[in-house]
Amino acid sequence: MAKQDYYQVLEVSRTATEAEIKKAYRRLAMKFHPDRNPNDPQAEHRFKEAKEAYEVLADPQKRAAYDQYGHAGLQSGRGGAGGGFGGMGDVFGDIFGEMFGDIFSGGQRGRSQVFRGADLRYELELDLEQAVFGTETTIRVPALVECRSCGGSGAAKGSQPKTCDTCGGHGQVRVQQSMFTIQQPCPRCKGRGKIVTNPCDSCLGQGRIREEKALAVKIPAGVDTGDRIRLSGEGEAGRNGGPTGDLYVEIQVREHPIFQRDGSNLSCEVPISFTTAALGGSVSVPTLDSDVVLKIPAETQSGRVFRLRAKGVAPVRGGATGDLYCRVVIETPVDLNHEQKDLLRRFEASLQHGSQKPREKSFFDGVKKFFTGALH
Repeated sequence: MAKQDYYQVLEVSRTATEAEIKKAYRRLAMKFHPDRNPNDPQAEHRFKEAKEAYEVLADPQKRAAYDQYGHAGLQSGRGGAGGGFGGMGDVFGDIFGEMFGDIFSGGQRGRSQVFRGADLRYELELDLEQAVFGTETTIRVPALVECRSCGGSGAAKGSQPKTCDTCGGHGQVRVQQSMFTIQQPCPRCKGRGKIVTNPCDSCLGQGRIREEKALAVKIPAGVDTGDRIRLSGEGEAGRNGGPTGDLYVEIQVREHPIFQRDGSNLSCEVPISFTTAALGGSVSVPTLDSDVVLKIPAETQSGRVFRLRAKGVAPVRGGATGDLYCRVVIETPVDLNHEQKDLLRRFEASLQHGSQKPREKSFFDGVKKFFTGALH
């Protein structure tokens, strides 16, 4: 049975480039692969044809012989394109290596692998005032840094790492898995491509040592719990010449004895006396940068909230400064003497329950209506 023209098999022109041939083969191999078409002899036949055509047209010498003499040019031992599945591993290594090579080689095809250093996280606790107004501080972070004795090579002074004889210095080896050949890090050199035979005394051949770094950190004004500050290149050192990771400083704001924070707003409770609540007056209220005078109108009820504009927090990402909300709480006097108690009893007796105790009247009226309705 006459063989079909290889260019027709791959559905490309005779002037197709190597990239076009490879792309066409990849498409057909995916379409007719036996794993995708079980118990389909026609698909298996098309798959073998495509593989055979690709083995010839992807090889410049075989392609030249084929272009000049056709299929006969391949019978003289200059490169017969055997049928079946023989040699398929190398073919798929070329094709799928392009697709997945960067995954197994860390983006360094044909070279030993490099590894980026790990990112680090540091939790920094701040007082509310430090978070609101910003600050500068120094933190100490333990991390793996490049060994200064060997410059990160892992080899003792005066020696050099040797090329790994397992992977030939590539850092990767090809492994046959079923019908595919994939690349993975070399098990002997761990992807480095080199073997340290005389390790450095300081790092024991690892190229990195653990030490504590002192870093100055500038905290911008307005940060809050959960915000992160990125210090580029202050993480762990990379391996085999890889870049250094980053350090992320995560902010945690301590609880404040007076203020609670909600985004850009602050709130607090302000105790006032019964006399001030009844007759009105003024109280001094602290803010984060100064004290302000809060005017209390007469007949103020406990729990009333007063708003002090722009006395909150300026957001770290910009925007209007928040407000301070002051909730007044009437403080009950303690340790009263007999005279004071007698005065309060006489004062209580002088009050008219309807008009002078509106909240009390409203409450008991509501209770009366509830029970009256329940009885009916």
